[in-house]
Amino acid sequence: MFIQTESTPNPATLKFLPGQAVLDVGTADFPSADQAGKSPLATRIFAVGGVTGVFFGTDFVTVTKAEAVDWGHIKPAILGAIMEHYQSGQPVMTGEQAAAHQAHDGPDSDIVKQIKELLDTRVRPAVAQDGGDITFHGFDRGVVYLHMKGACAGCPSSTLTLKMGIENLLRHYIPEVTEVRPVAA
Repeated sequence: MFIQTESTPNPATLKFLPGQAVLDVGTADFPSADQAGKSPLATRIFAVGGVTGVFFGTDFVTVTKAEAVDWGHIKPAILGAIMEHYQSGQPVMTGEQAAAHQAHDGPDSDIVKQIKELLDTRVRPAVAQDGGDITFHGFDRGVVYLHMKGACAGCPSSTLTLKMGIENLLRHYIPEVTEVRPVAA
């Protein structure tokens, strides 16, 4: 098994590409070891000292390290943990994966549908390239609330991405959108 790695815009996060499916659909975010219980793979990665976050996409794993830890010291152990997991035959996730999409009814349902469509077709693929994901959390009086995950959470350029990239895109196509704001998990 050959696992490729890619840097991300967040210097504390690396993207690992195992060359096979990680998740069949959606994403999974583990911002701490305490929340990794439903994933044998995330549990193995957190067992490597200095790991502070794990995020799964359909074909990648992003790992965030503590600031004081050097990638040169933990990258081989993370590669080993991923390789051991796939050789073990265990599933990546146990139990059911929660659906990421929520229904939205009400006067803004058409706007919300347009926002989600743009996020899914234009924004999420680009964010996934950098090892992260972005999820819709709400729309209220012109303000779109989004949550950044994986490599994008805590990335120095995430505010710029939200304001200059995503906000401008949404405002261009959907005049009712006036602002984009991040939300914490």
